[in-house]
Amino acid sequence: MASLVIAGDVCPIGANRSFFEKGDAQALFGDLLPLFRSADLVVANLECPLIDRPSPIRKTGPIFGASASCVEALRRAGIGLLSLANNHIMDHGVEGLRHTLRVCRRAGIATVGAGENLEQAGQPYVRDLQGLRIAVLAVAEREFSIAGPKTPGANPIDLIEVLRRIRAEADCWDHWIVLYHGAAEFQPVTPQVQRLCRFLIETGATAVVVQHPHALGGWERYQHGFIVYGQGALVMDEEIYRQKEGFHDGFLVRLDLGLKKSARMTCIPFRQSKPPPGARLLPPTDATAWIRQMEDYSRRLADPTQVETEWLAFCEALRHDALSTLLGHGTLARTLNRTGWVERLWTGEKRMRGVRNMVLCETHRELLQTVFDRWWYPPGGTPA
Repeated sequence: MASLVIAGDVCPIGANRSFFEKGDAQALFGDLLPLFRSADLVVANLECPLIDRPSPIRKTGPIFGASASCVEALRRAGIGLLSLANNHIMDHGVEGLRHTLRVCRRAGIATVGAGENLEQAGQPYVRDLQGLRIAVLAVAEREFSIAGPKTPGANPIDLIEVLRRIRAEADCWDHWIVLYHGAAEFQPVTPQVQRLCRFLIETGATAVVVQHPHALGGWERYQHGFIVYGQGALVMDEEIYRQKEGFHDGFLVRLDLGLKKSARMTCIPFRQSKPPPGARLLPPTDATAWIRQMEDYSRRLADPTQVETEWLAFCEALRHDALSTLLGHGTLARTLNRTGWVERLWTGEKRMRGVRNMVLCETHRELLQTVFDRWWYPPGGTPA
């Protein structure tokens, strides 16, 4: 059998930064290292570019970047493949991505999910392990990082392109695995995410692993495959989330892959950056209790109505804030709109119907995407 260990987001920031810069894999990964070394391949998501000098783009949300020296800790840990398909890989523009690719290549670490254009970004990583041909595809939701037909960036979630590639190449693969960087932060299981992940299993994927939500989303066995709805970060000391419940919890996904699509999944819990540095396995007693709790939660995921109920509660809590963001409200208008006052009395029903139509109608949404990509926020981060 071939064994893969899949880890979540790794970002050399905060109190962990100096340990990355010193290449101190032992301090950062501690008792996870034997698990890494027992696998045929270790995969993680690099949640920032590795840069030699800052060149931040204009975007919303935090901008991450780390020095090239941080790659040595990843190499010494035995991480052999880094996904670059995420919402931060273009935080320092085209040169930041290109430098990251060069740094990883020199360190002997393969990358997947980003490239000089859409075609390169969409290329899967394919490798023979223990006589099996394993493919890893990496995709990301559209934020400020996505590649264009002729511009560098990350590989978007595009089911048409995924299916084309599967039809063309999957007969040559014994197993293929999707790393999906998306879903809502701290609400990793949404009805749409579940439908998409299940569809990928239906098309032949052995496993789909959702990364990015900063929270544990549980897992499910679906048909022949496995879906993980958020595994937390591997090592990421993000200041704004240090006090956020659940942010420091994570788990490794170990896949043991055999002939004829046979597969077994094991989830291994740890706690990261609490306290720093790095990640440590939970003590055996805590790990046993964690597994029971997560298995109970994961059983509920099998019922899409339960997923829908939790998603509606999440949306209810954020609905006015989401509309304020969409409508471009400043601080005062956002404050006044906490109960929907601005939506109802200032924006008004007629305008809100127009906003709804532009966002939800597929062709209107394509128009908006083209306007933003071509004229307002083209790939690379500089408005045209």
